[in-house]
Amino acid sequence: MEKRVLIAIILSIAVMYGYSLIFPQPKQPAAVMKAEQVSAPVASTVSPSPAAAPPSLPAQNTALPQQAARDVTIDTDVYRAVVTTASGSLKSLSLKMYRDIPGAAGKEIVLFNEVNPKNFTLVTEYPGISQDATLVYSPSTDHLQVSGSDSKSLELVATTSNGLVVSKTYTFTGNGYGISLDHSLANRSAAHLDGSVNLLLRNKSEKPKEDAGRYEVFGPVTKTESAVVFDKLTEVAKGPKSYTTGVKWSGFGDKYFLNAVLAAKNSIGTLSLKESNGMLEQRFMSPTISLNPGQSATVPYRLYFGPKDLDILKAQGDQLEQVIDLGWFSAIAKPMLHSLKLFYRYLHNYGLAIIIITVILKILFFPLTHKSYKSMKEMQKLQPKMQQLKEKFKDDRDAMNREVMELYKTHKVNPLGGCLPMLVQIPVFFGLYKALMFSIELRHAPFYFWLQDLSAKDPYYVTPIIMGATMFIQQKMTPSNMDPVQAKMMLALPIVFTFMFLNFPSGLVLYWLVNNILTIAQQAYINKSLKEA
Repeated sequence: MEKRVLIAIILSIAVMYGYSLIFPQPKQPAAVMKAEQVSAPVASTVSPSPAAAPPSLPAQNTALPQQAARDVTIDTDVYRAVVTTASGSLKSLSLKMYRDIPGAAGKEIVLFNEVNPKNFTLVTEYPGISQDATLVYSPSTDHLQVSGSDSKSLELVATTSNGLVVSKTYTFTGNGYGISLDHSLANRSAAHLDGSVNLLLRNKSEKPKEDAGRYEVFGPVTKTESAVVFDKLTEVAKGPKSYTTGVKWSGFGDKYFLNAVLAAKNSIGTLSLKESNGMLEQRFMSPTISLNPGQSATVPYRLYFGPKDLDILKAQGDQLEQVIDLGWFSAIAKPMLHSLKLFYRYLHNYGLAIIIITVILKILFFPLTHKSYKSMKEMQKLQPKMQQLKEKFKDDRDAMNREVMELYKTHKVNPLGGCLPMLVQIPVFFGLYKALMFSIELRHAPFYFWLQDLSAKDPYYVTPIIMGATMFIQQKMTPSNMDPVQAKMMLALPIVFTFMFLNFPSGLVLYWLVNNILTIAQQAYINKSLKEA
């Protein structure tokens, strides 16, 4: 949708100014690294137990019979989750602070909810170290409740069939979306063990049909040392994809929410993405771990299940806020988002915050706008003389261009003076456009009257229609050097923009509408001042 806006704006400016002002007439990844190469980052976590007694379990000793899997519930201030002792995986997680629809009828946003064990997420496997297909862990508790800034841990412990004691320790904070996950391994066998810890993040790969606005963005995103990559699901479906170096984090998200795994102490050696049976699997493989009998190691990860809120994401570290794709103008869009939140703290209404930002931008760009309109007025005054030159040199285009440039020089008119100030404002417009388009703050945020969700379209199409009308008035007030044919073509733009904005988020339409109204007032003032001058 933003591509259509970009094309429409650029074409509009090109048609309005270009013609009349310039011309007087119409890594495929490398192979997996060797064990000794990738084991270095985890070497500090592998520590022999100097006082450990000789292991009493033979290398292939059979573990005790595993108990039946059961669920552990986690209840914090911001989410509810269910972890199963089967593979220590996550069955469900819903956010308390966000609803699927506005109002009391809204239900908690569900980031993950599965009943099929094959689709559970945060499953841990131990290839090379253990051949057990599924481990059933013993939990330290069946229920965990955390509030405020407190942190509590859930420890899950199991023993593999070859004598490896493994534990998964989740640490939850009451008021935060970040989760710590530590994998501890202790070799209680008589054999040397080599392998890795694999953590599997799974998400449905089929885009839901409901709430289309939320799923305009949908798919995996990965940060390496060199770039942030947004992989397309269609490409992953054609074949697995791997990242073998420098993975900082990877996750799966929609427009407003994210599930992600972040490296801790270089714990992600290799990442692979694979789509199968309607699920996208992101496999996080640790560097190779070598354990002699009696030795232990720890492989830490960090998790994030929560909103794509710029401040919350930034607080997680490793530039996780880059999961919000703000495009080429992110350097402008981020300050716009921070400004939006700043004004909201005082106004308690995101619609009013948008209006304040629009007014401030208009004031900042007033000198450029004044210069632009003045230049267009001067060009308009030269139209009769330019028409005479066009008739005089109709058979000699080069001579006509020379005479036109001499005319500009004599009257000290810059043919680009009306266009360049407008072009300077384009990055600001698209930065604000991105900020409003992808801001979770606008989701279900009410303005006044019938606009009760600034992230959704105007249900009665009132604001887009008024916006189109103001655009028409603004166009009629703008000095024009166009011939009658071009002028008629330009009259169609307000109609095109009106239909294009019918399904845009009402917060974005509100910005454009207020901007048009301010521009009309600005033009009236400038036209009057130029006339008096």
